[in-house]
Amino acid sequence: MTTNGDQVDFDAAVTALTTARSVTVVCHVQPDADTVGSGLALALVLHRRGVPVRVSFAEPAELPVSMRSLPGVRHLVAPADVPREVDVLVAVDCGSAGRLGTLADRLDGAATTIVVDHHRSNTGFGSINLVDPDAESTTSVLARLFEVWGEPVDRDIAHCLYAGLVTDTGSFRWVRPGTHQLAERLLSTGIDGAEITRTLMDTHPFGWLPMLSRVLGTARLEPRAHGGIGVVYALVRREDVEGLRSEEIESVIDIVRTTSEAGVAAVFKQSRVVDDRWTVSLRSRDSVPGAADGVDVSAVATSLGGGGHRFAAGYTTHGRAEDVVAALLTALG
Repeated sequence: MTTNGDQVDFDAAVTALTTARSVTVVCHVQPDADTVGSGLALALVLHRRGVPVRVSFAEPAELPVSMRSLPGVRHLVAPADVPREVDVLVAVDCGSAGRLGTLADRLDGAATTIVVDHHRSNTGFGSINLVDPDAESTTSVLARLFEVWGEPVDRDIAHCLYAGLVTDTGSFRWVRPGTHQLAERLLSTGIDGAEITRTLMDTHPFGWLPMLSRVLGTARLEPRAHGGIGVVYALVRREDVEGLRSEEIESVIDIVRTTSEAGVAAVFKQSRVVDDRWTVSLRSRDSVPGAADGVDVSAVATSLGGGGHRFAAGYTTHGRAEDVVAALLTALG
């Protein structure tokens, strides 16, 4: 398996879920395939066991188009339909309660809260915390939970788990020992890995291309930042993405981070509804393979109110574009 079972106590979570009379699963805001795949995979298992279950996320109003083919979407409900009280609430792929957005207030009404995550910056905000920073995705933590629980992974559950695994590993570019073994187990259920990957990662409308042209035109390189490691950044303004999906916006960081002259990449994304609110994606890398000298952007993001992994993190901030950029450059030093 790809998680370190010696460091994660699954037994308490198994007990809580086995005895649960009702469960709410909450994904993080601006959901990706790891959080949604995790939420739906768990919902499918619980539904199979006859447990009433709801899955939700605070924003945006609708599930991104690329994830609508995931099995189990019938278990998704609007935030307003999430009950105030529930036997067990499970937060998936959330490093802190703040990542739940407006649904964070549902934590107080849960008899038991379980956090399933793989972010090193996780604050441990659950009464039961299944947090394995060695895991490459939250879906891989769930795969281990299902194994300990004795719950079989069928084709629909495998589809959801694979969605989180393939996206959080960047189509298996960032892997660990055991990653491909887990992928093989999931693929052996009969899922179409190539089609899942294409739908989630390699399909964009034509409008994505002119958006990239505008956004990449804002890119700037600060070669002396962070002691000469260098930072490259770009701005995604509201007018750049009119009519486009969240998938297109989130894809920009994967292009900006390829800049060879910068060890850190950042993309500042303006809110569609609040003028001065920005979500910021950070990426870093080692100077050469195996050097282990890449910037810990999770520490940078945490200092700015966010969190994440060593090489991939993010946060939300407010202010004018020039001010939020300056704040990041100051934090990096």
